[in-house]
Amino acid sequence: MAASREKFGRMGVILALAGSAIGLGNIWRFPYMVGEYGGAAFIIVYLAFAFLISLPAFLAESLIGRKAGKSTYDALESLAPGTKWKWLGLLAVLGAFIITSYYSVVGGWSLDFLARSVVRGFDSANPESAAAVFDRMTASTIEPLLAHALFLGFSCMIIVLGVKKGIDRFSKVCIPLLFVLIVAMMLFSLSLPGSKDGLDYLLKPDFSKLTPRGIACALGQSFFSMSIGMGVVLTYSSYMKKQQKILSTSVLTLIFDIFFAVISGFVVMPAVFSAGLRPEAGPSLVFESIPYIFAQMGAASPLLGRVMAIGFFLTILIAAITSEISMIESCVSMLMERLHWGRKKATWVIFCAALLLGCWCSLRSNVFSFCDFVSSNVFMMLGALAFTVFAGWKMERSALKAEFTNNGRLKLSSALFGGFYFLLKYLVPPAILVIFFTNLL
Repeated sequence: MAASREKFGRMGVILALAGSAIGLGNIWRFPYMVGEYGGAAFIIVYLAFAFLISLPAFLAESLIGRKAGKSTYDALESLAPGTKWKWLGLLAVLGAFIITSYYSVVGGWSLDFLARSVVRGFDSANPESAAAVFDRMTASTIEPLLAHALFLGFSCMIIVLGVKKGIDRFSKVCIPLLFVLIVAMMLFSLSLPGSKDGLDYLLKPDFSKLTPRGIACALGQSFFSMSIGMGVVLTYSSYMKKQQKILSTSVLTLIFDIFFAVISGFVVMPAVFSAGLRPEAGPSLVFESIPYIFAQMGAASPLLGRVMAIGFFLTILIAAITSEISMIESCVSMLMERLHWGRKKATWVIFCAALLLGCWCSLRSNVFSFCDFVSSNVFMMLGALAFTVFAGWKMERSALKAEFTNNGRLKLSSALFGGFYFLLKYLVPPAILVIFFTNLL
């Protein structure tokens, strides 16, 4: 029942939602896309979409979750009894499960590289060999599977502890630590010789590169980065207290996410250009180019190279865990409510299922790519479309406004509701369809 559900603390829900949004995509995908599609021009478009499209979509999912006080499937069923909306909620959670499975493989890579950094660092006598570590690791069988299992297992341990003792406490410790680490890494990266070229890559506006494809990518990046469409925001918001301000919580989550993405750009690209490397998208940037940079540092100062490698991969690991636990919780919460299972049993079932699918993804790159494509481009998009259309067209405007404004007690929220409602009904659904068809094509 909704009344017996655990509740986040005031800051806990903000940090937990920020943790779900902050992930590996902020670290490698955002910096690459900024440089590829116009630098500062891309950032301006990205920020506009973040506030006009992603924030209303995030709010819609959050409003559904807090009003229902239930997990994704049961929330839609309780607010629209006797309809088929609940099945779209189930589809969103299925997407979260698939992402949980292959995302833990990537999280395992970050755990593996952190362990390498701590134990022996990267070969400063032969920096070129550092770039080949990733290929050797992923080509093996046992090493990535073990790292995948450890990463997934640790994430599930946090979920077993519950909302207050697990997710809330972990977020309160690790999210501030995450920001301290990323800012420290940025300051060091900007001090490297040749870092100015990396700054130019990120900040120099080039409107000729801001093509229709680039605009669509800015829209997609702002959307995916906020963990919308997987039931994650809905589930976390169902643990939100009624007196909390849902608008300010959502805005702070968005600001944290944008801040981390931008700072990540100032960490990665100046270091890449300082080492004379070409920036690339995907795991190769984080797990091939960056170790090469740390190996070069180690040649001049072994301690500095080791410390920076540990700091960088610890940052990636924490960001990966905060996103992973949010997706696991979305799945576990639904099993607990639908099947009346205890938290430990539901988490154990998700662990076993995600472990098996993740192992398959680790051993077969085509399976990994398929799971990534279908979850990101089909399940997430359908889930996001369902949540926004449900909030904007199915729910009564008065009920939505009451939740948005805490029954009229919040003056600023009351003044902004009309603009939010217009964006939610008429701008966000077409934008989601643009992302959907752009990615498919």
